[in-house]
Amino acid sequence: MTLRQATLAKAEAVQEIKSFLQQYNALGVASLQKVRAAQLQELKRKLEKSAYLLVVKNSIIKRAIAECKDKPRLENLEEHLAGSNIYLFTNLNPFKLVLLLEKSRVKTTAKAGDTAAFDVTISSGNTGLPPGPIISQFTAVGLPTRIESGSVYVSRDTLVAKKGDVITARLAAVLSKLGIKPVEVGLTLKAVYDEGLIIVEEQLRVDLGEVRRSVEEAHAYAFNLSVNAAYPLPENIVFLLQTAHQKAYGLALNAGILTPDTVVDFIRRAHTEMLSLSARLATVNEKTVPASSVQKG
Repeated sequence: MTLRQATLAKAEAVQEIKSFLQQYNALGVASLQKVRAAQLQELKRKLEKSAYLLVVKNSIIKRAIAECKDKPRLENLEEHLAGSNIYLFTNLNPFKLVLLLEKSRVKTTAKAGDTAAFDVTISSGNTGLPPGPIISQFTAVGLPTRIESGSVYVSRDTLVAKKGDVITARLAAVLSKLGIKPVEVGLTLKAVYDEGLIIVEEQLRVDLGEVRRSVEEAHAYAFNLSVNAAYPLPENIVFLLQTAHQKAYGLALNAGILTPDTVVDFIRRAHTEMLSLSARLATVNEKTVPASSVQKG
């Protein structure tokens, strides 16, 4: 490619990025570190309906940013453009984009130095591998084995790595032979430009469990406040009516007010008191019988 052709190609790339910046509300910057070509294609496939992913030189992005004068504070994104990056153009809320990226992580085979994404347990059973050097490889990573019907069997379920452990070269080789993918690869946003705001990685982290607990706690406080204030709402009206009915019913019983709702309880109460009185009368009668009449009997 001649110098002129290269210059024209760069100009076309800049124009394309400027059109994307006009078309989409947000621009995310994610690191390509440890993301392999195969996983990148899988990520693009998973995200194709939510974001447009583009790998381009940082210098091209910087030039496009400099020419987009109508995007307020877009130039502040430049400090996050170091290293090898992939750019995500999207109309999603940045926090929704982060959650989507988390769900879009793909599992892959491990290399030496990778970190286990979860506890890795090799189940007992037939590995489908013939005896040979593989036995010593299994033994080196703590796998108990036996030979049966010309195949290597793992004797029992064995935990070979815990979540967060660094995977050694030996273990990576064994896991690869067994078709186990203990590493998750995905994109982590370094920063997002969203309609004039630069949101950095630390601000984009969302603990869904904590958010859910906070919302549930706020809902409980609001519900209790509305009930104590007797403020009717669609969410509490059934509870308020039930409470009002219980209080009115208790008041009617204590005041002896006969209604179609209370009559059954009044009859039940009268019957219970009658039985209690009858039992007490029987006890009194037994105590008042003269001892002499008992002896004569």
